[in-house]
Amino acid sequence: MHTSETKLVVRYVETDQMGIVHHSNYFAWFEMGRTGYIKDKGIRYSDMEEMGVLLPLIESGCRYVSGAKYEDELVVQTQMTDLSPVRAEFNYRVIRENDNKLLAEGFTKHAFVNSNLKPVNIRKNYPKLWEILNRAFD
Repeated sequence: MHTSETKLVVRYVETDQMGIVHHSNYFAWFEMGRTGYIKDKGIRYSDMEEMGVLLPLIESGCRYVSGAKYEDELVVQTQMTDLSPVRAEFNYRVIRENDNKLLAEGFTKHAFVNSNLKPVNIRKNYPKLWEILNRAFD
């Protein structure tokens, strides 16, 4: 199973008064990881949107293990763990690079919809996209 790695450095604006990353930022990092993952497979998010396919979030979760701090160098490891013609699920691990410490792990679930937000079967209606995303399990 393909794992994409997205590197980032914690910015001051992402921390709270205690100097620890605010929990909401992990979901933005998950998005960065997911975007990188899809790009690694050979298509950009914006390409999917131009095709008329959107990927709204339908469920998410995160387990926080240890706090990231200002200027920590992080790696977001992303995997697609489930794919059906109408849904996709991604799992994430946020690791501090210098000591390889797990800071958080989470998931997001998404539906494939058209520009009118109606569910769409990508295997049937967008076979090329299905083929690209399905390569994750090769």
